[in-house]
Amino acid sequence: MRSGYLSLCQKEVIMIEPFNDEYFMKKAFSEALLAYEKGEIPVGAVVVAKGKIIARAHNLTETLNDVTAHAEMQAITAAANLLGGKYLNDCVLYVTLEPCVMCAGALGWSQIGKIVFGAYDEKRGYQNYAEGALHPKTAVVGGVLETECRELMQAFFREKR
Repeated sequence: MRSGYLSLCQKEVIMIEPFNDEYFMKKAFSEALLAYEKGEIPVGAVVVAKGKIIARAHNLTETLNDVTAHAEMQAITAAANLLGGKYLNDCVLYVTLEPCVMCAGALGWSQIGKIVFGAYDEKRGYQNYAEGALHPKTAVVGGVLETECRELMQAFFREKR
């Protein structure tokens, strides 16, 4: 019986990648918490290249009095500045909320390689209005840590009301 258990365990070995989508989404979530603490809508983002975070950002629309200061926009600018070019085709954006149309347009122009987002934005998410805004080669994964991301947004707006 024991040898059968061991052979089953050997077949069931699962490799866990230390730097997976959940890992980086937790980093984006940390940025969302910073926004929350500042009274900003709690959206956070990180840009990853070759397995390393090259940009971190969170919403700054209230702080900067700028409607375009979304986390994604801040992250795109920081990553492009670091890389010295406007295209981010070898990068992954992790963001706690589905990008809006404005951010999706900017992500499309940046030719980002992949977008991973947490909570779906039923009201203002790009998929409702401009699904074609992204570059055709951009891969998209939604719903990573969705519950945590959605609950943070809900808590923020509950406190505002």
